[in-house]
Amino acid sequence: MRRRGAGPRSKYITPEGYERYRDELRFLWEEERPQVTQGVADAAAEGDRSENAEYIYGKKRLRAIDRRVRFLMKRLEELEVVENGARKSATKVFFGAWVRVIDDEEQERLFRIVGPDEHDMHPLYVSMDAPIGRCLLGKEEGDEAIIRRPKGDIEWEVDEVFYHWPEGVEPADTRPHGVLEDDEDEESD
Repeated sequence: MRRRGAGPRSKYITPEGYERYRDELRFLWEEERPQVTQGVADAAAEGDRSENAEYIYGKKRLRAIDRRVRFLMKRLEELEVVENGARKSATKVFFGAWVRVIDDEEQERLFRIVGPDEHDMHPLYVSMDAPIGRCLLGKEEGDEAIIRRPKGDIEWEVDEVFYHWPEGVEPADTRPHGVLEDDEDEESD
């Protein structure tokens, strides 16, 4: 959730992030909303709505779904999908880049610079609007990056920049928010 007074969010998104939003909108509109609407109708048919918890909860859930649908529809119109196919051999950090950095203790870290709408899709994703993302954008291999923070600055050297999915890294979670695969439900039993 954005804080009041926060600046405008960047409008860039990776194809995976855009697909995730589109799938979430489809899921809410075509699957969840009709189910909740039917539940509200069934609860309303039972009589007294003022003390009917299913009816009250269902109406609240419908309002939440409608808010999210409005947000997604508006946001999908504003977003610009950035394909990085032409940058396969670039050594400069642009949106969508994977960046390997080395800190002053010779520890490697790996990040992918993404839009603010998708930083939660993978633990290695960093928003381009976050301090780390802003610091790394525009850097080249061999450049020094200094991340300023209240507890003290961090110095990194940009070791490698690439635009393909790194080997050994699990894929991003592109499922719509709150949607579990059937096989995951079975694993938890």
